[in-house]
Amino acid sequence: MNKHDIAWGIAPIGWRNDDIPEIGAGNTLQHLLSDIVVAGFEGTEVGGFFPEARVLNKELELRNLRIAGQWFSSFIIRDGIERVTEAFRSQCLYLQEVNADVIVVSEQTGSVQGLDRNVFADKPRFEDEEWNALCKGLDKLGNVAREYGLRLVYHHHMGTGVQTAEEVDRLMAGTDPERVQLLYDTGHIFVSDGACMDMLRKHIGRVGHVHFKDARRNVLDECRQNGKSFMNSFLSGMFTVPGDGCIDFKEVYDFLVASGYKGWIVVEAEQDPDVAHPLEYALIAKRYIDEKLLS
Repeated sequence: MNKHDIAWGIAPIGWRNDDIPEIGAGNTLQHLLSDIVVAGFEGTEVGGFFPEARVLNKELELRNLRIAGQWFSSFIIRDGIERVTEAFRSQCLYLQEVNADVIVVSEQTGSVQGLDRNVFADKPRFEDEEWNALCKGLDKLGNVAREYGLRLVYHHHMGTGVQTAEEVDRLMAGTDPERVQLLYDTGHIFVSDGACMDMLRKHIGRVGHVHFKDARRNVLDECRQNGKSFMNSFLSGMFTVPGDGCIDFKEVYDFLVASGYKGWIVVEAEQDPDVAHPLEYALIAKRYIDEKLLS
């Protein structure tokens, strides 16, 4: 980590997308990891195409890279916590074997992020009893994560029941800070609420993981006006890497540092790799970080 105890990573989603496996299908694990080294990042998050822990650890060791964490789709409200816990334990074991720091959880009950639905208008909204089940379930999963030396970080996400700042407030109020932390994603909260800093200031004490995702204002406005789905929005170029969009990352980064944040900042931008060359955009992001944030 650097002098501020912050590690810089970049997510594999710029190379291959788990929701649309056909895009970037030719980009191998070795290609991805070597590009990350060329761009100067310290690690990545696990993608759906990653191999068993033994094979992954060898590839990481050869390149002096680390794993920050991995996404876990929870269906606590739909399936109940007992059913979810079995799959969660299995993923925690894998992450323990690859020496990860966090497991990223997003409740997918009712999610429209993978559907051909207007992501700006058709998101699910939970009832009181659903909120209670979700919060209690997340506390239980947080306990499980700690058994494997991991921290559970919750990912607020477009098209889900925990998307807006108000919904994040409710989740944070209903969960135990010792068991559930927050993954703060600049792109998702900006697209959802039109601002990044209010939620960060309010919940900085709960932030356990960070995604730096930028947005192109003109594309965002067009996607919102036309009621596009989440996938069609990012395929249209709604998201991009820091320095290529409209978000002020200097303000965000300076606040994180001043608040004593320690952990990963992972650049993440859902884009079509045939349109946005993954290494080119990784280099754009790293140059922006070095010149505008760390200088």
